[in-house]
Amino acid sequence: MILVTGATGFVGQALCAELSRRRMEYRPVSRGSRPGFVAIGAMDSHTDWSDALTGVGTVIHLAARVHVMTESAADPLAAFRAVNVDATVNLARQAAGAGVKRFIFLSSIKVNGEEAAEGKPFKAADVPHPEDAYGRSKLEAEEALLAISAETSMEVVIIRPPLVYGPGVKANFASLMKWAARPFPWPFGAVRNRRSLVYVGNLVDFMLLCANPSSVGNRIFLISDGEDLSIGQLIAKLSLAAGRKAWMLPVPPALLEGLAALLGRRAAAQRLLGSLQVDIGETRAVTGWSPPYSVEEGLAATVAGAGTKAR
Repeated sequence: MILVTGATGFVGQALCAELSRRRMEYRPVSRGSRPGFVAIGAMDSHTDWSDALTGVGTVIHLAARVHVMTESAADPLAAFRAVNVDATVNLARQAAGAGVKRFIFLSSIKVNGEEAAEGKPFKAADVPHPEDAYGRSKLEAEEALLAISAETSMEVVIIRPPLVYGPGVKANFASLMKWAARPFPWPFGAVRNRRSLVYVGNLVDFMLLCANPSSVGNRIFLISDGEDLSIGQLIAKLSLAAGRKAWMLPVPPALLEGLAALLGRRAAAQRLLGSLQVDIGETRAVTGWSPPYSVEEGLAATVAGAGTKAR
């Protein structure tokens, strides 16, 4: 039996759909009452997981306070810690006590940092360098889980994905899809950055591999689609999936960065123009895993799921 937290979220829904497709026994968790779900109420350091953990061999922990663009909490780090660290540790300790064999934790590449140096993609063994409260909370959760694993017989698998996309994705990626379907010229023809992404179908496939008792436990894995894209390439592929060819203008990146700074959009420019690559060579070597879906397949499914068409 696999217990899935965060089952109503973007990744959780995709995971549960695949578990059902593979006819694997699982138990989805929600905070409130939902048909077919186990309701556990508030997810914090005091949550009682005893009923939900009965008969469970593997926990896939997706529930989290996610990274937000506009923070409203007076103390963001405390808010992130309450859910991402304290609630996670509470679940993990109870899981180990209940005899759970494997605990799979969805972390974030933000533990490594916000931007990888050119030609030096992030690796699992790199010294962590989180730059915001969300990334720090994920690192603290990882450290606590590995400590629990060292004290118990429960194996821990930590997965650090970059940006996850797929049908139902929201926020910036959803906005980018809408713009990519329009006949506007894009100023990214001279941008040569590289960013790693992961299609939700690839992420789910890897999580279920990690749930296999014969796979490697007590490890940190980085994951991606295995093909890194510049911002121009990403927009071009999104446009093509929406039935339109993108038009790129070769504007120098330094000029784009300067304009963004003048407009007070330096952070947004960094996300578009900076590089964030991950090295999945170790993941492939240790587990034998390869992404079952290509970038083109993932983007096509994402655009189709959003109903985005060229205008």
